[in-house]
Amino acid sequence: MQIELLWFDGCPNHESARAAVAQVLASRGLEPELIESIRVDAATAVDVQFPGSPTIRVDGRDIEPHFQDPGTYALSCRVYATSKGLRGQPETTWIEQAIDHALSVRRSSATRRDEP
Repeated sequence: MQIELLWFDGCPNHESARAAVAQVLASRGLEPELIESIRVDAATAVDVQFPGSPTIRVDGRDIEPHFQDPGTYALSCRVYATSKGLRGQPETTWIEQAIDHALSVRRSSATRRDEP
């Protein structure tokens, strides 16, 4: 499983987003070392299709359930439409769902490889 936390210097929410991901990983018995922290600068924002800070991707997929790529990339704060209104970081349930989905896909793939 690959978990990416993309952020830029000065983002007020990246540390709390990282802590939320680490907490979800720990609750599933997984190591927080799975988190790849990527500091984005202006030169790489387009290359990594950076929609704002913080962005969390699990196996290359944004954790926001209804994420639509804005097509423009810059060093800016990301705003999430959560059940509690607009927030600077995603809901923990989104992180849980994304990680659980990735774990499920892995288990399913392992089962298929083990079948005769």
